[in-house]
Amino acid sequence: MKVVIDEDRCRGHAVCCTFCPEVFDIGDDGYAVVEPADVPAQFEQAVRTAAMSCPERAITVLN
Repeated sequence: MKVVIDEDRCRGHAVCCTFCPEVFDIGDDGYAVVEPADVPAQFEQAVRTAAMSCPERAITVLN
């Protein structure tokens, strides 16, 4: 699974970091970043939850 963040939509709420800090982080600019883009299998469900919980719908999960 891959995950991307739409930088134009992200507002830095950090909800994604709450659900999966192993994949999401807040960059120096105050907005979410993904690391790694290829999500390890053990974090897939947490990433999906983070994507559904994003108030700006800025996270896209690609299978």
